[in-house]
Amino acid sequence: MKFWCYKENLLILLLVSLLLPAVISELIHYTAARNSGGFSVQMPLIQLIVPQVMNLKAQLRDSSKDEEDVKAIARLFADMGDSYVELIATGSDESILIVHALLEVASHPEYDIASMTFNFWHNLQIILIERDSYVSLGNEAAIEAERNRRLQIFRASYESLVSLVSFRVQYPQDYSGLTKEDQKDFKQTRYAVADVLIDAALVLGGEVTLKILYMKLLEALGSCGNNESSDWRPAEAALYCIRAISDYVSSTEAEVMPQIMALLPNLPHQPQLLQTVCLTVGAYSKWLDAASSGLSFLPSVIDILVSGMSMSEDPAAAAASAFRNICDDCGKKFCGSLDGLFQIYQRAMSGEGVFKLSAEDSLNLVEALSMVITELPSDQAKKALEALCLPAVTPLQEIINQGPITLGQKPAREITVHIDRLANIFRYVNHPEAVADAIQRLWPIFKAIFDLRAWDMRTMESLCRACKHAVRTSKRFMGITIGAILEEIQGLYKQHHQPCFLYLSSEVIKIYGSDPSCANYLKILIESLFNHTACLLTKIQDFTSRPDIADDCFLLGSRCIRYCPQLLFPSVVFPSLVDCAMIGITVQHREASNSILSFLSDLFDLDKSSQGKHYLSIRDNVIVPRGASLTRILVASLTGALPSSRLEMVTYALVALTRAYGMPALGWAKESVSLIPLTVVTEEERSRFLQALSQAASGPDTKFLTVPFEELAEVCRRNRTVQEIVQGALRPHELNIVTVS
Repeated sequence: MKFWCYKENLLILLLVSLLLPAVISELIHYTAARNSGGFSVQMPLIQLIVPQVMNLKAQLRDSSKDEEDVKAIARLFADMGDSYVELIATGSDESILIVHALLEVASHPEYDIASMTFNFWHNLQIILIERDSYVSLGNEAAIEAERNRRLQIFRASYESLVSLVSFRVQYPQDYSGLTKEDQKDFKQTRYAVADVLIDAALVLGGEVTLKILYMKLLEALGSCGNNESSDWRPAEAALYCIRAISDYVSSTEAEVMPQIMALLPNLPHQPQLLQTVCLTVGAYSKWLDAASSGLSFLPSVIDILVSGMSMSEDPAAAAASAFRNICDDCGKKFCGSLDGLFQIYQRAMSGEGVFKLSAEDSLNLVEALSMVITELPSDQAKKALEALCLPAVTPLQEIINQGPITLGQKPAREITVHIDRLANIFRYVNHPEAVADAIQRLWPIFKAIFDLRAWDMRTMESLCRACKHAVRTSKRFMGITIGAILEEIQGLYKQHHQPCFLYLSSEVIKIYGSDPSCANYLKILIESLFNHTACLLTKIQDFTSRPDIADDCFLLGSRCIRYCPQLLFPSVVFPSLVDCAMIGITVQHREASNSILSFLSDLFDLDKSSQGKHYLSIRDNVIVPRGASLTRILVASLTGALPSSRLEMVTYALVALTRAYGMPALGWAKESVSLIPLTVVTEEERSRFLQALSQAASGPDTKFLTVPFEELAEVCRRNRTVQEIVQGALRPHELNIVTVS
């Protein structure tokens, strides 16, 4: 044995000396593999490999070496770091030598070579930071002491790493001339470097990392000045890095951040630089709110953002996003400066002047002002909300005033851009009574659009979204307006079948379903919607052609079970809704299928609801006569009628059905699986499946039951021929729905 080990070690030395990187890399991986016995067993080999690889360090900088040879050597160091990272993390003198070698790789001018080490720095950070790495030490004091010792050892290495990688995010001189693919690659490089900087910040702390990057910023500014013709790229790179670690810098940091904020207004207004300045400001919005000096910087910050919105598309988008972040975090500080904010808002919304905001980016300004208004007292909020709505309401009113023909012929985008702004206002202004008043005033405008654009799905979705957010925010304050909205969509749904009408009704049910004063018109609403939907979806092909209607219909059904069972179950439409669900279970559309299966599961789980328990007998009178057919469709779905990705939901529905009905459900299941030929499933497989259902009737954890279900599903799906035989036997689309007299 000793002789064999001696020969093996000589072989390893020979391989290393001959520089066969691929073979050496395999040896490194082998010594780190769990199935090779682990580090304790392989340590003699590791102690031979590491010094020999370390001897190659000088060749990383050898200009006479071919690039591919250098890459191969760098890959060896990276493999060594990745494979032995747990050993390296102990902080021994030998491990620090490996870390220094990996820093040498990270400093290589070629990004493809330097980036080979990025995975190592990430994994080392995890081991150094996470508590799980130290649990073997036992008590907290020992864990904390060892953790601090290791962090101190690797501190200098991560400080060097920050300096080595930060320059790599600098824009190339010829960036504008690069192909789109090369520009995309450069952006990916920036994202990768940002991840490395986050790893460093987790080890060093955000403040230490920030100081290093601040010095890089000062160096950049010292060399380029602040005029428009100077090289802006080093300063942009430093700011990009500073932005990348924003989540790890304390919101009360008082040494470096004030100096950075003081520098920003003096930077040249070059598009990429200004974009990064705006994004950096937005990333440190929490600091602007919490820091003692934050308030003093807000005026200059707003000026920067206004400049960004006026520059070009990308800086404008960045500025609008930052404006939203700042108003979100510093909203209370802006309550006394609303006039200035409204001037910016009105200029942006009017589309006039120098602002370069897209319609999508302008929503950030809508949300920003909405968040500030939320911080106002209720008496001031109502007036501010009116002013906030005005730039969106005025153009809508002008379109309506031009007459029904104009309103009907306008491109959807010219209408929805304004409705979407109102939707965001209703979503983010958290003053329920003020929003309820606003929607009541706006209802004539909304009604005109409902009446003349009900055929237009895009406009209806936008309008229903606005109503949805108004309902969510206002809750019970909407009064008579909610009745008018529901009456409108109830009538329009019969003509135009817009699924968003069903979705809006779901939101109303969630808020008002348990309100006795709303019971009458909600009952009329759901009966009308469900009855008409059942008429639309009479065969599986209907579900396939309109899965959006099926999805929103059964989402509404589940909401009714949860929030207003007293309206759904006694309704004459309930049996028709169950029949409709049975027809559509096997629809291939994922969301529609999931909504139907969730609806059925909610029905079967009705006894879990304190309100629903009162309606079990009504449910049973509908489900029991349909139980055999329903079970057969679910078994067909399990065995191939639905994709395997739905197995979990189908399994749950079958289990819930069995728990609800016990022995009768087992009988339905036995009848269903007996239809599958014995050439496909064995008696033993049938028995295991039925046994799992039998156990489900007593209510164990469903996780325990999944294996027999998966076995049956797998054996019935093993090839197309088998699957066709099974579905031909179960015939889920040919079942006659039982009519209950």
